[in-house]
Amino acid sequence: MNGIFMRPKRQRQEEESHPFRNKIAELSELPKDVALGMPILTVIGQMELCLENYRGILEYTDTLVRIQTRTGQIRITGQKLQVVYYTNDEMKVNGHIQSIEYQH
Repeated sequence: MNGIFMRPKRQRQEEESHPFRNKIAELSELPKDVALGMPILTVIGQMELCLENYRGILEYTDTLVRIQTRTGQIRITGQKLQVVYYTNDEMKVNGHIQSIEYQH
């Protein structure tokens, strides 16, 4: 890639579909997760996922956790999934995570 940073297609589409919000976020010098309420996922191996900036849990079983965010849904599939804790804006999921999907 010769040191060139390429933004994911989804991020480019969001920036193009919300030019005013993105401009305000840039001018405010706040991180986009704060200014736009974007979800932040921290994944440790295949066993742990921490998610910030979510709106609610839509579905929760030991093989699927579906979460609503401001920008759409996040679908976590795996085995022995467990929501260890959740607060108003952060949650932690443990288990054998097989996939993480973004749906709009």
